[in-house]
Amino acid sequence: MTATDRLKEMGISLPEPPQPAGSYTRAMRSGSQLFISGQLPLVRGVIQYGGVVGGDITADQGQEAARICALNALSILEAEAGSLDSIRIIRIGGYVSCSPDFTGQAQVINGASDLFAAVLGERGVHARLAVGVCALPLGASVELEVIAEIEA
Repeated sequence: MTATDRLKEMGISLPEPPQPAGSYTRAMRSGSQLFISGQLPLVRGVIQYGGVVGGDITADQGQEAARICALNALSILEAEAGSLDSIRIIRIGGYVSCSPDFTGQAQVINGASDLFAAVLGERGVHARLAVGVCALPLGASVELEVIAEIEA
């Protein structure tokens, strides 16, 4: 089953690839690797689930924010590679804006990890980092960076 088939089966349409909000590019290719700039939980240009996890929003809402970040990253990967079927996720970095006593960053970033595995199968399983930070751009609760490989 292709990634497109899996998305369709899940009832998901990829969004338009988000454009950079600053002085950077959305993706950079080096050899067979694609480095995707940090993605926020943006839907049609509006932050979803903004604020601090463990304060303003719950861990479950943070997990949904991470899922939206992953969808935005997938849209960029598809645009850059031409197809998700040639993509393998190598590593993701998940940043969670959270209260000082919140320790569920891994649970929050599971929202992205689970989506990548569901859409890409074994090619979506990856190494990762999940850390808490005091603030993120535009008041986002989660930011996700992705390193992927285009397989021949």
